[in-house]
Order: sequence, then structure tokens, then C-alpha cells
Amino acid sequence: MTESFLYTVPAAAFLIDTVFGDPRSSLHPVVLIGRLISFFERCLYPARGAGQGSLLLRGGLVVVLVIFVTGGAAYALMQAAALGGPLCEAAMSAVILYFTITPRALARDGLEIYRLLKAGDIPKARQRLSWIVGRDTDRLEEPDIARGAAETIAENTTDGVLSPLFFFLLFGPVGAACYRAANTMDSMLGYKNERYLYFGRAAARLDDVLNYIPARITFVLFVISSFLLGLDGKNAWKIGLRDAPKHPSPNGGYAEGPAAGALHVQLGGWNYYEGKPEFREYMGDPDRPLCGKDILRTLQLMYTATILFIAAESAVLWMLSAAGWN
Repeated sequence: MTESFLYTVPAAAFLIDTVFGDPRSSLHPVVLIGRLISFFERCLYPARGAGQGSLLLRGGLVVVLVIFVTGGAAYALMQAAALGGPLCEAAMSAVILYFTITPRALARDGLEIYRLLKAGDIPKARQRLSWIVGRDTDRLEEPDIARGAAETIAENTTDGVLSPLFFFLLFGPVGAACYRAANTMDSMLGYKNERYLYFGRAAARLDDVLNYIPARITFVLFVISSFLLGLDGKNAWKIGLRDAPKHPSPNGGYAEGPAAGALHVQLGGWNYYEGKPEFREYMGDPDRPLCGKDILRTLQLMYTATILFIAAESAVLWMLSAAGWN
């Protein structure tokens, strides 16, 4: 890609997302990636019983094929755009990156739940939360509804925003597209149930590896954002260091921990999945009960961290361009 415009792409993608959001369309690239995953799953999941090794191999092949097709499609789009000149190439890069990040979608979901809680409409808030979490929501009250929304926003600051931007920095729009494919595979195949325990393991492990560095960047940016927003940055740092390793995910705690510390609330605890209880280690201290406004505060952390990362990424790309990097 022509480096003279490369540094403008992250900010442009963020601006497009801010204006247009994440369209709910059957033709959305992530929806198409989901269909691709389902297609290869149907082709490769054994119709009859198979051993653990066979399931691991078949699931790994799905991962390779999906990333190959997704990366190939993004590369082809970039090659076609390059024929139109540097501005066209930069515009295509911004569009591809835009489809891989989701800050406005997170804000839309969080704000809808907050407004329902503010209006006292707990049943609708439960229903709306169920769209973005896997846990049972039919009996939750405001503190646990707010907890579910805050946890989702915090963790998806990594998965849905900073990781795609990070892989764009390393590998351009093709890297961002391949990351989104890997993350989508984890969300579809990375379950610890009978069907996916082995078949989905490659997808789950790849997602863990890809998010390892971005999650730690989220940690640092949440702490900085806490200071900038007038929240408790010192407590965000302390709680993040103390509690992040307790999270069942190797990465999730590095977003939820500092967020809990900044807000002086406790995330984690008991959730129910299809009626079965599951305990997740606590993040933070119960200094006060969660409420709807904590959803807004978590969104502020997400947006501030996003802007900080984009500013730093753009500066790095501009310096590389000025230095004649190719």
C-alpha cells in the first residue's frame, strides 16, 4: 500500500464507524465470514463418531481454510483498489478496517440497555442483554444486568476494537480481516461442549494467541483512560494486576480487571447458562453495587482507549511513512 496515506486509515475507519455504525445486514462481511465458517463446518464435521485427533485436525483445517479465503478476499480487494491510485487504495483500506471494528455497535448495545434500566423497564433490559451475552438473563435485576453489559463492553474493547487496529498496524487491512475471521471462528466454534471441545479447540487457541498482546494494551489504555476521565486510575492499575490472571480467559481479565478497579465495582461471580450455574472469579471489590450508569462509564473507557490507540497508531504509521518505510 502507498504509505503516504496509510496513517490516515485508522482514523478514517473510526470516523466511518462513528457516522454509520455497524449495519445489521445479511451482506455484512462478518455475516459472510460466519456463513463461510458454517459451510466449512458442515463439510468437515464428521457425520459419525470420530476420535479426538480427527476432530482436532478437522477443526484446524476449518481455521486454515477460513483465514485463507478471508485473507485472499481482502487481498484481492486491495489489489483492485490499487489500480485506482493511492486515494482509492487508502479508501478501500479504511472500509475494510471499518468492517472489522465495532465501537459504535458496543455503544448502541450499551446505551439501549442503559436507557431501559433508566426507564425502569427491567424485562426489556433483560431481553436486550440476552442479545449480547450467552448467559441466562430472564431473572436478572439491575446490578447484574449492568454487570453483564459492562463485562461485555470491557472485554470487547479488545476483541472488537483494539485487536483489529493492532493487526492493521502489523499487517494492513488483510491482517485486520484475518483477525476478524479468527475471532468470529472463536465465537462460533470455541465452546467447551460435546460438539466443539476438540473440533473448536484450534479456533479458541488461535483467538487466545492473537488477543494476548492487544489485551495487555487494553489494560494500559484503560488505566490511562481512567485518569483522563477522572476515574480511579490507581485502583484500575492495582485491581488489574491483582485480578486479571484470575479470569478463565487468558485475556479477558486484562480488560475487566482495570475497568472494575476504575469504577470501584465487582465484576464476575455467578452466571447461569441454560439453567446451570457457573462461577467466574471476581474482578474488583464490591465497594458499591453496580447500576446503569456504570454501563456509560465503561463505554467512556472504551471510547477513550480507542481514541488513544488510534492516535498512537497513526503517529507510528506517519513516522514510518516519513522515514520512507515500504
